[in-house]
Amino acid sequence: MFNNKTILVTGGTGSFGKKFIQIVLADYKPEKVIIFSRDELKQFEMAQKWNPKKYPCLQYMIGDVRDANRLGQVFKGVDYVIHAAALKQVPTAERNPEECIKTNVLGAMNIIDAALQNNVKKVVALSTDKACNPVNLYGATKLCSDKLFLAANVCGSPKDTQFLVVRYGNVLGSRGSVVPFFKERAGTGILPITDIDMTRFWITLDQAVHFVLMSLSRSKGGEIFVPRIPSMKIVDLAKAIAPQCRHEISGIRPGEKVHECLISEDEARHTIEFKSCYVVQTDPDLKRNLLGSGKSGAGKQCETGFRYTSDSNGEWLTVDELKALVEKIAGDYEIENSRWSTDDIPE
Repeated sequence: MFNNKTILVTGGTGSFGKKFIQIVLADYKPEKVIIFSRDELKQFEMAQKWNPKKYPCLQYMIGDVRDANRLGQVFKGVDYVIHAAALKQVPTAERNPEECIKTNVLGAMNIIDAALQNNVKKVVALSTDKACNPVNLYGATKLCSDKLFLAANVCGSPKDTQFLVVRYGNVLGSRGSVVPFFKERAGTGILPITDIDMTRFWITLDQAVHFVLMSLSRSKGGEIFVPRIPSMKIVDLAKAIAPQCRHEISGIRPGEKVHECLISEDEARHTIEFKSCYVVQTDPDLKRNLLGSGKSGAGKQCETGFRYTSDSNGEWLTVDELKALVEKIAGDYEIENSRWSTDDIPE
């Protein structure tokens, strides 16, 4: 779907953006890929690896999602937008709420306006587990952002710009991952663990990008796509990275959860289950569509009382599996694409 098209990635110099560029350049032939971010140093560093002279479809553009006028300029002629820009650090958001709101909420409004004004085909906004039943400001701003993108679908006809949301948990290999922190602290012989019972969903960068691509190809507008991914225990991850270290319980930080939730009980009433993912619906007509379609069988309505949480998940990573994953990440681990097969999700 990206061949001969123009794609723009906000926050494109982040972990997701770099992996996205790598995959898109390998698997597609886009007319143009715009890496949009406000950090000129990161753009300079990124251009050393993906130089526009070698990859003429690449274009690096400086700007901020807070700047509506700048977005209006760079969105001209764009077919697809992947909105990855956000302020994501929970403690930083707690101390600087106004700045987090400006980027995550007002920035989302600017993205929507620019997309509608320039007839962008589809916009996918990357969300987080923290937007589901939020307990911190970052999660609250992402929930607000999600609602804005989903509501934007009523601003035009079904043939106009379509907006969707992709929600997933911790990303193994990203800059915000606990993995590099544990590796750095391993030399001290002590790894700080916030809570002995803490669990998290886990997804690799490669998985995240492929899931976003799948969601874009199947979206009709107004959905939240949630991948079916395994859970792990923080203590197991610590054992996998540094089995020689002893653990020191440091306590949960403000705004932190013991377990992650990707789909709440209330959302489950509007959620369709597929083999590879869940689709939370805001359009009741589309919901009926998904229940009665699919190449290899229809999706099914989630049961009453269902919650998709990291502690109640049916799929878990063992210490050995986590160790293998961490080692493979260092070698640019590639996901088995069959995990995100679209066969069971209707066109």
